[in-house]
Amino acid sequence: MKLFITGISTDVGKTIASAIITEALEADYWKPIQAGDLDNSDSHKIKKYVSNDKTVIHENSYKLNTPASPHFAAERDGITIDIKHIIEPKTDNHFVIEGAGGVYVPLNDTDCVIDLIKEDYKVVVVSRHYLGSINHTLLTIQELKNRNIEIKGIVFNGDDEQNTKQIIYEQIYF
Repeated sequence: MKLFITGISTDVGKTIASAIITEALEADYWKPIQAGDLDNSDSHKIKKYVSNDKTVIHENSYKLNTPASPHFAAERDGITIDIKHIIEPKTDNHFVIEGAGGVYVPLNDTDCVIDLIKEDYKVVVVSRHYLGSINHTLLTIQELKNRNIEIKGIVFNGDDEQNTKQIIYEQIYF
């Protein structure tokens, strides 16, 4: 199984969710694009959080110096992200792929994170409870549905907000 972990925004808990899922499945992990924090990247964090000996952490396709949207970080580094150069590592194991920010975070002038999601990927959406998160979550889910991308689940990060979850669940399953 290949799970693409995306969020409704940045800093919603994608890396923690990725670590939990990677550990639970003893899966391999890959973050195609890392923007900033290269000495303590998401791959470093996954390595620290995962305790099994089966997980392989694959190299990023792009390591960008600036902690910013990938298109801007790449521009600052003097490069352009080309999604044809983002080659999925080979593995026979379960596979967790972590996106950057939300689905419409730009990678270059024409491509966004959502364009990295392949047909055989199932998506886990990470949502965090804050004012506006219902809208951000429903917009993310709607766009995934519009592209016929299978949503495997939603991870809610933060205090338990039953009302928020109920509204989102009702929209997912209509």
